[in-house]
Amino acid sequence: MRTDSSPGNLPAREHLPAGDAGTPVLDVVIPVYNEEKDLQPCVLRLHDHLKRTFPYAFRITIADNASTDTTPLVSRRLETELPEVRAFRLEQKGRGRALRTVWSASEAPILAYMDVDLSTDLNALLPLVAPLISGHSDLAIGSRLSRSSRVVRGAKREFISRSYNLILRGSLQARFSDAQCGFKAIRRDVAQVLLPLVEDTGWFFDTEMLVLAERAGLRIHEVPVDWVDDPDSTVHIVKTATDDLKGVWRVGRALATGSLPLDRLARPFGDDPRDREIKDVPNGLARQLVGFCVVGGLSTLFYLLLYSGFRVFAGSQTANAFALLVSAIANTAANRHLTFGVRGRGGAVRHQAQGLVVFGIGLALTSGSLAALNAASSDPAHSTELAVLIAANLAATVLRFLLFRAWVFPDRRDDIDSTVVASHVPAHNPSSPTYSMAGRSLYGPLPQRPTGAPHPTYDTDRFRAGEAADGNWPEATMQLQPVRPHDTESREYR
Repeated sequence: MRTDSSPGNLPAREHLPAGDAGTPVLDVVIPVYNEEKDLQPCVLRLHDHLKRTFPYAFRITIADNASTDTTPLVSRRLETELPEVRAFRLEQKGRGRALRTVWSASEAPILAYMDVDLSTDLNALLPLVAPLISGHSDLAIGSRLSRSSRVVRGAKREFISRSYNLILRGSLQARFSDAQCGFKAIRRDVAQVLLPLVEDTGWFFDTEMLVLAERAGLRIHEVPVDWVDDPDSTVHIVKTATDDLKGVWRVGRALATGSLPLDRLARPFGDDPRDREIKDVPNGLARQLVGFCVVGGLSTLFYLLLYSGFRVFAGSQTANAFALLVSAIANTAANRHLTFGVRGRGGAVRHQAQGLVVFGIGLALTSGSLAALNAASSDPAHSTELAVLIAANLAATVLRFLLFRAWVFPDRRDDIDSTVVASHVPAHNPSSPTYSMAGRSLYGPLPQRPTGAPHPTYDTDRFRAGEAADGNWPEATMQLQPVRPHDTESREYR
């Protein structure tokens, strides 16, 4: 896939190699706001589960969203007592803001989050992250709407959840089944490229993340979960519905206008024989031919309908010119997006101008064919006109493809390949394990939790949003925005 603005694509997914290192493989984030009652039981239960069942080193990060009760004290006490727990304090609210900030700062190759109420059965945690560790998938989500899931919750929340997912399917063509379940994971290399594209800082954050990932062609793994509703949770139906619908509208508009550089997230097939280079066959030619034929077939039908309509009140030459002009503009736009994979608005006017030149060549071919037909017969039948135009359009189509490929949408992949590694390699940190993107290896040795030895200790210095405690994070944390009135979120309907 190509674009005018993208620096390159993500490399192929690979299994994280096993080995010994000090960096945790999994970083589980628990975003909280005024959860002084539930926080300690939640963290102790999760820590015990990971300690007993997870085969690699792990970390639990408590992301405190500007709590005003004793939640910060509980977080610091847990951090002191458990070496695998880290406390992270933000002075601004928003679950999405907390996840973006912590995930952007974490060095773990697998990033996850779950709600503090632990409504989801923890036995689904290892199946959730296993496809990410193996390299099979890019993101993973828990689904309460799978046939094999077992869910206990009230009718109101069931109605809200299913209605919301129906809205996503109808408006954004989402194919994942459950956008709201607070049980998700993502590979760190994917998060580094995907998170800057996600604008929402609240509850719509993970929905937006999933929609963009799916549209970019990333693989989302779904895990059926057992889920029990938290009876203490509150549902703000009007506020939640309004915020989500605004988010759906914003994302839908961005996708429709092509303003998101989703090709930055494109992955190759990996070690698939079908993805290897074929000698003497230009790169992407087969796929482009198929796309061009599909677009061309639809454009021809569109052109014939237009010609038949214009022919009712205009002569054959005039009807042909107008029909070809309208269909040429639509054809150029469709080929730009679907066949040659150009995203964004950059160069769109230039591409249409070049497409009109190609249209002029097609007009000359078809008009010349009609002129020859009229010279041969003073009153040709309408079916004969259509047959001649189809033959002329076939010849114009072959020439159009060659001009599109070589002139209008030339392949600039070779010009940007050299920037793929450089644009995504994290800053080297000599004091911590480095996960290099050079070549095809994404990560260093996979840290394993020691057996029969004290648990690994981590740097547990607390740091506020926007600055790392040791200054060695591969990326600066996100620049946070002022608190907005609607950012007063509690543990809601998810």
